[in-house]
Amino acid sequence: MTITDREAEQTRVLASNRVRMTSLRKAALIAGVFYVLTFVSIPTLLLYQSMHEADYVIGSGPDTPMLFGGLLEMIVGLAGIGTAIALYPVLRRQNEGLALGLVASRILEAAAIFIGVATVVTLATLRQAGAGPDALITGQALAAFYDGVFLVGQAFIPAVNAVLLGSLLYKSRLVPRILPLLGFVGATLIVASFAAVMFDFMDRVSPLTGLLALPIATWEFSLGVYLIVKGFKPSPVTAGMTAADFRFAPQVTH
Repeated sequence: MTITDREAEQTRVLASNRVRMTSLRKAALIAGVFYVLTFVSIPTLLLYQSMHEADYVIGSGPDTPMLFGGLLEMIVGLAGIGTAIALYPVLRRQNEGLALGLVASRILEAAAIFIGVATVVTLATLRQAGAGPDALITGQALAAFYDGVFLVGQAFIPAVNAVLLGSLLYKSRLVPRILPLLGFVGATLIVASFAAVMFDFMDRVSPLTGLLALPIATWEFSLGVYLIVKGFKPSPVTAGMTAADFRFAPQVTH
């Protein structure tokens, strides 16, 4: 190889490395922003209070807060899918099966959220239509249905997400290991909370359920902030990646 050829090869390698680092940073930044966006639905704890009143369907008052809460939840569902899609090109190099599982789990979570939002909109529509006392049972049933969907979609499935993503990040060392460890702790506590609420040992909304949900919320928020500020740590998983690796195409091995 001549000097000119070596210089050309070095230039090509440097350019490839720049493309790889830029793509990695963008993937981390996008995933981090999506993770932070999943916290926009926190106000729904207050916005949805009225629908749990026994006489909500025949009551009066604006439904705008509930509908706004539904909009926030839809953002959360889409942002959750966005986190998995943004991370998939990198995580699949660690374990493609688990990375696909994370995408599927996030889609399932979003589906549960959308079903919950549809229930909220149905409740609001029922009241706006001037439903009479005969609709009280229906309204209470819809509110209870929402609580059940919320319990599965935003209590149990996030634990599955934490285990899948935590396992991938812990093994790949793309982020400090304290973060996925926090995710494992959070997943354990949120499943315990899920079981306690399901078997009526405690209320769905209470100081204790909030306390048990705090670690997994901290894990997701901390991960989002870390990815925005720091990006991925150097790892064997990202070594040799090219721009082509960030395209959603199946990897073919020979």
